[in-house]
Amino acid sequence: MRRKKQNILFENLEVTGAGAKGKSIAKAPDGKVIFINNAVPGDIADIRTTKKKRSFHEGTAVTIHEYSSKRVEPVCQHFGTCGGCKWQNMGYEHQLFYKQQEVENNLRRIGKIELPPVTPILGSEDIYFYRNKMEFSFSDSRWLTLEEIKSDRDFSDKNALGFHIPGMWDKILDIQKCHLQADPSNAIRNFVKDFANKNEISFFNTRDQYGLLRTLMIRTSSNGELMVVVQFFEDDTVKRELLLDNIALNFPEITSLQYVVNPKGNDTIYDQEVICYKGRDHIFEEMEGLKFKINAKSFYQTNSKQAYELYKITRDYAQLTGEELVYDLYTGTGTIAQFVAKNAKKVVGIEAVPVAIEDAKENAKRNNIENTQFYAGDMRKVFTKEFIAEHGKPDVIITDPPRDGMHKDVIDQIIGILPQRIVYVSCNSATQARDLELLDQHYKVTRVRPVDMFPQTFHVENVVCLEKR
Repeated sequence: MRRKKQNILFENLEVTGAGAKGKSIAKAPDGKVIFINNAVPGDIADIRTTKKKRSFHEGTAVTIHEYSSKRVEPVCQHFGTCGGCKWQNMGYEHQLFYKQQEVENNLRRIGKIELPPVTPILGSEDIYFYRNKMEFSFSDSRWLTLEEIKSDRDFSDKNALGFHIPGMWDKILDIQKCHLQADPSNAIRNFVKDFANKNEISFFNTRDQYGLLRTLMIRTSSNGELMVVVQFFEDDTVKRELLLDNIALNFPEITSLQYVVNPKGNDTIYDQEVICYKGRDHIFEEMEGLKFKINAKSFYQTNSKQAYELYKITRDYAQLTGEELVYDLYTGTGTIAQFVAKNAKKVVGIEAVPVAIEDAKENAKRNNIENTQFYAGDMRKVFTKEFIAEHGKPDVIITDPPRDGMHKDVIDQIIGILPQRIVYVSCNSATQARDLELLDQHYKVTRVRPVDMFPQTFHVENVVCLEKR
């Protein structure tokens, strides 16, 4: 063990596991856990600490003496700089193992609940090119890699179209090829960048807030439809139309070409007008014959194929016979509600985002589903005794909350009415475990299945079925 400044170098440590947020784990000689940002379980490495906390260290592997058998060669040239696919250097079967382990550990250690045997995690058929939505940012001062800085190349071209460097809001890594979204995504992004450079269309400067091109969104659907949305910071009609016309000319397969002029301080478009330039202002996603309208602001699971598998598990866990009143909490655009509607007497969906509820109503009408009702508002304020008295006590509750989990008031309301069954879908098993502990006095967990929606990353969904005791 050697010290340098305030950091410590631990030599020849074995990396023993994977922890939260994609970090690997080793045990330091002082007994503390080290969370490592660039190692794979099974590596033998020298670890330089970067932060020292009371109960753990954070560190980086500076020398790897023995490479883990779990390692694979990353396919992406941007791996290690781009923070999007932190586990791309680990074999997919091992990714699944550590995702399942995280879910089980969280449910047991945080939830402190009795679990049935956990069903093996459902892996994704596609481990690359599975995303249906990607968002890229423009920058006039791109991030230079260490290799570029050390080289003698001329870097007069500083424009970038790609992803934010992790933890650096004003630094953009220029992406040549991303392995997360299928073609023509890469072709469209590279065309837009090259055309803008050749025609002197300015890229955005995040720090000083100037420049024309701000963001690029590309959405695809499983039935081949394609949406492109370009966000401009400034209102320059000539250059805007020049770019959009040439995108349409070179990619005639685009179903929906739209743009936003957004001069405000942040680049979120949810409070902005999205203008349809060519084609329709939406695309459609399909699932079991149901059609879902997707516009530029819509929320939809970003792995369409795996979302279908997730919803089938949810429907299976709900065990509907056609006689049940179902409440779908945090319904979003009502996809789960409509997916289970044919098996239920009635489904009531609640969601905080009004535009999502409008989409849900429109989709239900389009799909000729007449046994769903959707309501917008803060869950704590909508899901009340009065609401339940008006709409009926649910036999089954399906809940798919955001990463923070359910508010305690919502859990208290569920306990107050005690539906027979709860199906809890979560993108964060830690907050899910916290909520399950609160429900444990009244409900027993009978089924658990993790689902991998995002291969090459540490993220994992989990579905839990709870039965009234």
